[in-house]
Amino acid sequence: MTQIAFIGGGNMATSIIGGLIREDAVSPDLIHVSDPGAEQRERLTQDFGIVTHESNLDAIATANVVILAVKPQMMKAVLEPLQATLNARQPLLISVAAGISLPTLKDWSGCRAVVRAMPNTPALTGFGATGLFASDEVTLEQRNLTDTLLGATGLAMWVQTEAEIDAVTALSGSGPAYYFLLMESMIDAGIKLGLSEETARRLTLQTALGAGKMASSSDVAPDELRRRVTSPGGTTEQAIATFEGAHLRDIVKAAMDAAARRAAELSDELGNG
Repeated sequence: MTQIAFIGGGNMATSIIGGLIREDAVSPDLIHVSDPGAEQRERLTQDFGIVTHESNLDAIATANVVILAVKPQMMKAVLEPLQATLNARQPLLISVAAGISLPTLKDWSGCRAVVRAMPNTPALTGFGATGLFASDEVTLEQRNLTDTLLGATGLAMWVQTEAEIDAVTALSGSGPAYYFLLMESMIDAGIKLGLSEETARRLTLQTALGAGKMASSSDVAPDELRRRVTSPGGTTEQAIATFEGAHLRDIVKAAMDAAARRAAELSDELGNG
């Protein structure tokens, strides 16, 4: 049986654990979590019936899979005391921390089978999107196990090169904030058009939810869905023309380029830390 250890019991670990329990994918007694916070450990035990530890070493002692769910800036300090045990046991190591490369994770942990995962915050609701990249030593069985673990939070997709993780960061990792900004802008515009704040907010959020559901369940691409709701000479056509006139596509491209560059810079900074 596969025993899973989480180092760090914060939001992302909680979302993965919640998904695994919800899908009945792993027995709670096979999930071990270490976290320095006594209240958080107690909450995890009460909510999910899992095993919690104050000590990271105790959590990984018999684990086949170790999931690193700590802040990137803490990663080196967390892994150094665990390196001897990890090197001896060689579990599958999965990092959900942004910006730390596979070579760096291998060096700090002593593990050979390592997966980098780039989830996003909607994982907390079960509607996340995660990009995955594995070292050459990761077996097919371990890839399938990773699919199960990260798939518990939503969509999980493998990329072919580690550099693509920076693109994933720019697209889906940071992407929720782009949609939040658009929602914020639509709410503000609705208020200025005379709607109450509550009406503008609720209509905006429901429109975003409905558009997302339509796009994800449709057998046609978003550009075709847009064309279908853009009647010639109508209101939507005027709005879309305004967006296009302001070079919205160029703005989105520039924003994602900036996010990808910063992701690469952070990887260099953290790897040299």
